[in-house]
Amino acid sequence: MVFSSSLFLVYFLPVFLVAYYLTPRKYRNWIALAGSILFYAWGAPKFIFILLGTTFIVFHLVRWMSDTDKRLHQRLLLTLAVSINLGFLIYFKYSNFLVDNLNGFLSVFGLNGLHWTKLVMPIGISFYTFETITYVVDVYRKIHKPLKSFWDYQLYIILFPKLIAGPIIRYHEIADQIVDRSATETPDNRIIGLYRFILGLAKKVLIANVLGEQVDQIFAMGPGNISSPIAWIGIIAYSFQIYYDFSGYSDMAIGLGKMMGFTFMENFNNPYISRTITEFWRRWHITLGRWMKNYLYIPLGGNRVKTQARLFFNLWLVFLFSGLWHGAAWNFVVWGGFHGLFLILDRLFLLKWSEKMGKIPSVLLTYLITLVGWVLFRSESLGDAWTYLGKMFSFESWYPAWTLNPQFWIILAAGAFFAFFGVFGGVEKWQMKMIDQPYNGKKLWIGGAIALVLLAWSMASITSAGFNPFIYFRF
Repeated sequence: MVFSSSLFLVYFLPVFLVAYYLTPRKYRNWIALAGSILFYAWGAPKFIFILLGTTFIVFHLVRWMSDTDKRLHQRLLLTLAVSINLGFLIYFKYSNFLVDNLNGFLSVFGLNGLHWTKLVMPIGISFYTFETITYVVDVYRKIHKPLKSFWDYQLYIILFPKLIAGPIIRYHEIADQIVDRSATETPDNRIIGLYRFILGLAKKVLIANVLGEQVDQIFAMGPGNISSPIAWIGIIAYSFQIYYDFSGYSDMAIGLGKMMGFTFMENFNNPYISRTITEFWRRWHITLGRWMKNYLYIPLGGNRVKTQARLFFNLWLVFLFSGLWHGAAWNFVVWGGFHGLFLILDRLFLLKWSEKMGKIPSVLLTYLITLVGWVLFRSESLGDAWTYLGKMFSFESWYPAWTLNPQFWIILAAGAFFAFFGVFGGVEKWQMKMIDQPYNGKKLWIGGAIALVLLAWSMASITSAGFNPFIYFRF
């Protein structure tokens, strides 16, 4: 079940919200938990028991860790809890990748490979694994006490707005909200959340889906069968597709949470107006970047290392892991290393260069770098990625003949405009004022009218089109 499906919009969400709002406040966690279990089980019935079982084990391990005063016991329980979650992640997400590479290595020496049944990955496993780790580590670091109720902990992990594709919510940021949301369950937040949800739905359905359908056709042709202009059009369109797909999902998740009284952190902030790759990662998938910083980069030593070489190694290693987190394939690893390399180059000289270049040239250069990275991310293999990049920069003539849908050009232009218009001064502040401030007076009616139009347009698009994937569901 996806947020942009008729099943969710017409049946699940209205029934859930009516039940949630009609239930007395002290029992609403039960409605949220029941709805979340149903939501996940609908899409992954075979895996719901694994998710529920691991939450049960980790909850009790963390309780024991919190209750003991012996440092050794705390560390052992920390290690066990983290290992269980990473073990499931590695088994389901990376086993196929590891076995395929091992078999490839064995074949070089003429040896038979391992017989292996391909595993299906539980949806959202990367996201809820990371959130489980934040719970374990935050309690271990004594940033926040563990939850007293197992059901409250299970709600933190399985809460459906953020379950499948984030944002990644750190435990100490939401712990108090799990227990008490009386101050945030307000009419203003429900309206803000509803409008934010509809905005995200429109970004996903009206922009990302239209671009994505054309992108899939271009990449399906094979990189060897396209011309330079088509290659550039395909990857530019993909850059906006993945942005509006993922940021649209994040908007919907934040909006749903707001309607329920939860406050989730922003996950995107106009990433394509970044002047450097360092800034890009402060604006793109913000919650993943914070997770990597606090639970991987800092434990490795962070900025407090003795040598610059070790600092650069830490940065690069973190982004190699970030690439591997996104997908179990070498092109994702190389994509992570590619971004890690530019983070190092930023520290060496690119940050100074961007200041000298000026705002617009540095924004365009950074966007070009991200486009090269998106080729690695979108391609089926490293070989396809190299061929595709070769097509982009060979500047061959326009062949074969290719007719692009006029609607595609309009949506591509709209996507580019909204992705870059934050480069103008004051736009970012205006954006946050529009989406996160109470709606009253004229703003209420104007916002309501716009939301109604976007909702009707999105619903019409959903019912008339069969193309409706979410890119980050496979991560």
